[in-house]
Amino acid sequence: MEPQNKPEKRPVNLRARSDLLDCAKAMGINLSATLEEALMTEVKKRKAEQWRKDNKKAMEALNQFTEEHGLFSDEFRTF
Repeated sequence: MEPQNKPEKRPVNLRARSDLLDCAKAMGINLSATLEEALMTEVKKRKAEQWRKDNKKAMEALNQFTEEHGLFSDEFRTF
């Protein structure tokens, strides 16, 4: 999900535990970069979950077809 060009960034307000913020600051962790990475990971995960949900019936139908008729490549297997 890497963007082709750099999208506009905008400031946001959020709240976090002060002990975590203090520790992150002491470790030199870039909060903006860390948040962006975590959000990209979560968005990717949720999009995959939504795809599986949206395509569940199609995948079940394909699995049923395969159980009944086998794979298209079965006749070419050498094992």
